[in-house]
Amino acid sequence: MPQITPAKGAIHSPELTSYVSRSTGARMMQVTRHRSINHLSYFLQSSFTPDSQCLLFTSYRTGDAQLFEARFPDGEIRQLTAGPAIHPYSHTLSPDGASVYFVRGGTIWSLDRKSLDERKVAEFGGAQLGECTLGDHGRWMTAAIKQGSLQGIVTGRTDGSAWRVIPFTRTVIHPQFHPLEPEWVEFAADPAPRMYRVRRDGTGMECLYTHDGSEWITHETFLGSTGDLVFVHWPKCLYRMDWTSRSFRRITDYSVWHISPNRSGTRILCDTNHPDLGIFQIDAATGERRLVCLSESANGGTQWTKPTPANWKADDKSTLSWLEVPADQIYGPQWTHPHPCYSPDEKLVTFTSNRTGDAQVYVAENSVRS
Repeated sequence: MPQITPAKGAIHSPELTSYVSRSTGARMMQVTRHRSINHLSYFLQSSFTPDSQCLLFTSYRTGDAQLFEARFPDGEIRQLTAGPAIHPYSHTLSPDGASVYFVRGGTIWSLDRKSLDERKVAEFGGAQLGECTLGDHGRWMTAAIKQGSLQGIVTGRTDGSAWRVIPFTRTVIHPQFHPLEPEWVEFAADPAPRMYRVRRDGTGMECLYTHDGSEWITHETFLGSTGDLVFVHWPKCLYRMDWTSRSFRRITDYSVWHISPNRSGTRILCDTNHPDLGIFQIDAATGERRLVCLSESANGGTQWTKPTPANWKADDKSTLSWLEVPADQIYGPQWTHPHPCYSPDEKLVTFTSNRTGDAQVYVAENSVRS
């Protein structure tokens, strides 16, 4: 299928098709079908608007990464951004859904979904920022930063004030605000140990769990509004960590991959890999799981067959030590990973799959809700 001429605000015909899951009988909806890469955000946040009436996604149908939204369940697709490519996994919605924040290079932007006007929130010259996440009811924001030899996170207010760089000694990814104590930011570091926290003013930096490279800790996030953390010990099990005491207990005795809790923290979505058994919903108290659907995605990345994570070469940050190939081939093109997430009302589950050959956006009905 040819590329679509880029035009901010352009309206495209609906692409939705429906089918029935052969594994569970659930109604399945394929929201996009353009022959290009189309994918949702990471597992940390929902791509649905708060009213579940629109679904935001990144598409390369214009030639590079731009932001789109689809009316749900069967409406038109609207292009939200044009011009320089956005960070493909950077978008996050304001709590009221009126605005969406995203990253281009070293700049964070706010886009009004009604007018499509863009406002520069913060800029860090010569930097590359990671995905942005919100805290304190949408008043604060954080993102990872790489700026020359400097790495760490940035924090600041969404009105453009009080921005600062909090440096760290290693690569940082996935910073997130604590849902109950928004002065705290949890983030992941590479290589091990993985989990850290710091106050948004840069004080109180500490490691939450000391471990070496023999333990592959990954995909940590907050367990809804409980304030505790959940994290994956790949490829073994899922743990819950008490934010205050740092004690942790095992939730599952089976492997999970990417995780995304519901708001109350009673249930956790997960995808699976090696073997790929599908997308599941886990009871956070008992570890019992129920199949939602199959993703049938490629789940790319040679590293996921390994028991320990790859380490960066000391003299070359573009390749990893155990194999002389680019990092995106080791951990896999992210658009081949499902990254399941709940809709705000938890009636639906979103995920990305390249089951048809191209990465597309999917929605499954959720038959088991809290």
